[in-house]
Amino acid sequence: MQPRISMITLGVRDLDKSIAFYEKGLGLPRMDSPPEVAFFTLNGTWLGLFGREALAEDAHVSSEGTGFNSFSLAHNVASEAEVDAVVKQAVEAGATLVKKPEKVFWGGYSGYFTDPDGHLWEVAHNPHFWVGPLDPGA
Repeated sequence: MQPRISMITLGVRDLDKSIAFYEKGLGLPRMDSPPEVAFFTLNGTWLGLFGREALAEDAHVSSEGTGFNSFSLAHNVASEAEVDAVVKQAVEAGATLVKKPEKVFWGGYSGYFTDPDGHLWEVAHNPHFWVGPLDPGA
């Protein structure tokens, strides 16, 4: 069986603006791509399932209408300071701050922003376990 790769694809209004936001603003590594699409490599992908109402409440947005589209994308980092830095970097690159980083009910630390197309992103530090790639030297 061939390895399987999961990919998240976002529909954006202005491809050039979004490429600049993700590549230059957030520093994601861009792959060679045809002109009508842009691909960025990520260190693995996780799927998290969380109650719709609870996730909207965590982001401080309405679960109805345009305030919440039933999902958020999450970027997990190694410390609370890194959460603050990534959220700041995103806002400086054109994101809209939705929720300032703060301690959250599950024991972690997170903040939310929307990208230039309104996609909801959570930046989180989970002190209970690391969700990123394994460190081969550890």
